[in-house]
Amino acid sequence: MTRRERLGEFELIARYFAPLAKGFRGARGLKSDNAFLAPDPRYDLVVKTDTVVAGVHFLVDEKPQIVAAKALRVCLSDLAAGGAVPFSYQLALSLGTNWTERWISGFARGLAADQRRYGLALSGGDTTSTPGPTTISITAFGHVARNKGLGRDGAKEGDELWVSGTIGDAALGLLAARGGMESAFLERRYRLPQPRTTLGPRLVGVARATADVSDGLLADAGHIADASHLAVHIARECVPLSAAARGVVATKPPLWANVLGGGDDYELVMAVPRRKRAALQAAAKAAGVNVAHIGHFARGKGVHLTLDGRAIRPATMGYTHF
Repeated sequence: MTRRERLGEFELIARYFAPLAKGFRGARGLKSDNAFLAPDPRYDLVVKTDTVVAGVHFLVDEKPQIVAAKALRVCLSDLAAGGAVPFSYQLALSLGTNWTERWISGFARGLAADQRRYGLALSGGDTTSTPGPTTISITAFGHVARNKGLGRDGAKEGDELWVSGTIGDAALGLLAARGGMESAFLERRYRLPQPRTTLGPRLVGVARATADVSDGLLADAGHIADASHLAVHIARECVPLSAAARGVVATKPPLWANVLGGGDDYELVMAVPRRKRAALQAAAKAAGVNVAHIGHFARGKGVHLTLDGRAIRPATMGYTHF
């Protein structure tokens, strides 16, 4: 299709995105500039916006289905950290000058697949063109029981630090995607995050504070500590690694810096009272997610990393945007 023959904005919406809103009453078929989301007195509405940019958050030649999945899942990860159940999202799509209808078709298929996976629907957004890289912003909506939503600022002295899944796969997977090593498993973990949507809502009443691991384990555990006016102590030997990641750091120990500070894992870090340990393990089992106890919160400030009881200085604390 030539540039002159390209679809206009409303044709593009009607063909590729209106079907993603089918059955969601508040979307009104994407024929309005607004979505209408009915409030419920039993729940708080939880809203999160995330932006991903070609060449920054995903590879410029990435498959459009994968781009769609990553854009949506990083947003759902934050809802999970808040204890929320997702139900809808809005899409702001700024397309670079080289876009094609084939790319849009693949992108829409990726969104449709994840809508089925996570049980939500598109309810609106915006489409535009840009002379810069393709940029995707998603605003996701979830609900949590009134006044029960989880944040970063609830940790207490003596709480245990737990984390879901395995850490460092995505950072090492980025190296694999760029040709720095060979590992299909790690590369897939970078390209397709797995937001812990089955675990997050089960943490309500169990965890005191949560965050998702987007900037890096040390950074995001540190965000909880800072918001809670505490220090966090992390034992490196307790940090859960996949078999693939363990093999990499065994041969290249400097890559521990990537594991602890690389980000993009989209696992959950949690401050959990000791008396709630059994409840957490039961919630994790019900969610089908592994959890590991990796440290604790104490008086003071900052992130303190140890290895077999000995303090070590991390090479990096995590990703920063600016």
